[in-house]
Amino acid sequence: MPLARRRGLVAGLALLIGATLAGRAAHAVDAGPIVVGDKNAPVTIIEFASLDCPHCAAFQTEVMPELKKRYLDTGKAKLEFHDFPLHEIAVRASQLVHCAGPDRAEKFADVIFRQQRGWETAKDPLAALKQLVKLGGLSDDQINACLSDKALEDAILQSRLDGEQKYQVDSTPTFVIDGKKYAGERSIDELAQIIDPLLPK
Repeated sequence: MPLARRRGLVAGLALLIGATLAGRAAHAVDAGPIVVGDKNAPVTIIEFASLDCPHCAAFQTEVMPELKKRYLDTGKAKLEFHDFPLHEIAVRASQLVHCAGPDRAEKFADVIFRQQRGWETAKDPLAALKQLVKLGGLSDDQINACLSDKALEDAILQSRLDGEQKYQVDSTPTFVIDGKKYAGERSIDELAQIIDPLLPK
């Protein structure tokens, strides 16, 4: 290959690599809260939860469907899911949820909650989690890159620290509605008693 052509190829590869790295930086994993419902809804329900918490899983499976039906899908309220991992495996689960991307994070969290008993009691919980998200469409390379993402891990741990410092959260699930903290799982009727007075008249 002529020297000039080789130099052009090297320069082209350098530009391509630079563009790829810039694209990665621009599309860093979003570690912010997962928002369910209309972002402009008049009432905000903040939920601090851990993906390995059985009470959080119970809320997700037993209360969340009705909460969505009454308030989230109707634009009356939105729910912000904030990571509050109780154990290392919950940190890993949260990483995998966020790596699914903003369009699929809610669904991934729902599936992980619903399958919690299976993966959490497996001989190798992390391997079981990996298999679960592979069924959701993440490749081995994506999973390994996700779990190696130190910035994402730090952001998830920072979410827990923020909950502790700002709202004195010390258990999961904990809800913050209109600035007031409500610790422990809540029924749909209990939530309705809190939410309804806050809705516009």
